[in-house]
Amino acid sequence: MTWQAFYLICFALGLSLTFLSALGVFGHLHFGHFHLHTPLGRAGHGHMHVPHTHGGAQAAGKVSISPVNGFTLAAFLCWFGGCGYLLTQFGSFVMPVVLGVSTLTGLAGAAILFWFLVRVLMPHERELTAADTEILGMLGRVSGPIREGGTGEILFSQNGSRRFAHARSEEGVAIPRDTEVVVMRYEQGIAYVRRWEDIADEAAEPGRGTAQKR
Repeated sequence: MTWQAFYLICFALGLSLTFLSALGVFGHLHFGHFHLHTPLGRAGHGHMHVPHTHGGAQAAGKVSISPVNGFTLAAFLCWFGGCGYLLTQFGSFVMPVVLGVSTLTGLAGAAILFWFLVRVLMPHERELTAADTEILGMLGRVSGPIREGGTGEILFSQNGSRRFAHARSEEGVAIPRDTEVVVMRYEQGIAYVRRWEDIADEAAEPGRGTAQKR
């Protein structure tokens, strides 16, 4: 393999990592209303698992990010590979010089991107608190039919975003798609739900009984 091919492969690999991040292969971080894809996990729109918490809400903390992450790695490979390829293709420098300049260029590119993340995007991001992720009593709609004794999926709105959660019927019955449900409890990544119509009927029954006695 020639040095030109090596640098070209590094450049192509950096572009591929950037493209995969854009497609959400590595998950994503949510900065305000702007979504960035990183290898740090999932949040924001899309499928999620809401952590089960007890007690009051905790204070929100600042989000930190490691200097070595999917963004900076992709930037380093792009800048390193691109600079190395150009110097070997169109320059007459010896290989150690090309390697050194390419490495410094790659580090500079990664540092610029890291500075942009920390100074521009990260100040607008915060960690979710217990109150942000609490879904008990949340009203949602079945997006994936819940089989009898099985698991389906519900869609609900929280903090201005549409979110999903795996769900089962609290009573073990089947619940069809588009049925409005209420989350009764959340355990081990599963929301246990009941039909909103059933809960409303139960709440109305005592009133009917009182009216009949009168």
